[in-house]
Amino acid sequence: MAEHPQFAVIAPAYNEALVIGSIVLQAKKHTDRVIVVDDDSIDQTAEIARLAGADVIRLPENAGKAKAMMAGFSRARELGYDAVVVIDGDGQHDPDEIPAVVAPVIAGEADLVIGSRFLNTRAEIPAYRRAGQLVLNRFTNLSVDGGGFTTTDSQSGFRALSRRALENLTFASEGYNIETDMIVHFASRNLRMTEVPISVTYDVPHKHKKNPLSHGFGVLTRIAGLIGYKQPLLFFGVPGGVIAFFGIALELYTFSEFYRINQFHYIVFTLGITALILGLLLVSSGLILNFLVSMIERRAGET
Repeated sequence: MAEHPQFAVIAPAYNEALVIGSIVLQAKKHTDRVIVVDDDSIDQTAEIARLAGADVIRLPENAGKAKAMMAGFSRARELGYDAVVVIDGDGQHDPDEIPAVVAPVIAGEADLVIGSRFLNTRAEIPAYRRAGQLVLNRFTNLSVDGGGFTTTDSQSGFRALSRRALENLTFASEGYNIETDMIVHFASRNLRMTEVPISVTYDVPHKHKKNPLSHGFGVLTRIAGLIGYKQPLLFFGVPGGVIAFFGIALELYTFSEFYRINQFHYIVFTLGITALILGLLLVSSGLILNFLVSMIERRAGET
């Protein structure tokens, strides 16, 4: 190791006493400081991490992954590190892949490097996880305003951040939303992002702390909110236009049937009017919100 390593490793952990010690020991082969953020575990996670040589931050209450990661980032900034690597504390990731993940940051080629499970055919990922991740990736990429970056693993907890990225963590996030929030925020700040392949194992003691379905739905809801805020015409205007077109089609069908066979379909007519009104409301909302967002961005640019 160099006398002054360029990066620290951050491992958020909750009830990971069975694996946190080995994670710290393996990570310390690549850096002199491993920061374990214990999210108020009820087991011996903090004690074991400290015995293994980690710099331990123990949160006073269970605050979730986002708060734990932010606490680790804050410590790394205080210590003056040029970069950090974040690795999950549950043993899913291989600490020996830390050099590969942090390499683009150290080389000055990227501000955020995401370790992607989907760029490496060696990663054995259950089908339901692949399907869910595909949906989250699509929505995450949709919420990013250009920038030329497309993620293949928006929820990966194995990632590296440059000093510039550490100084741009000016966004609010909760729980597991932080992975997506980070990508969207960095894209808006024109930070450079890339991905490298990593392996993964799901044969770990505690697996995921949250039900995959509720986790995915929560993240998807958050992404939908981001899209609605950043691209209101896309989020409201396009669906509104489709619904309005559907309503017009129903009305045309109703009146064509009335003139053709003198029979008026009241239910179809009501559905058509409802769809038309709803669609027009969504389009109007999209236009108004788009105007407001443009005004906010213009004023922010002036200041």
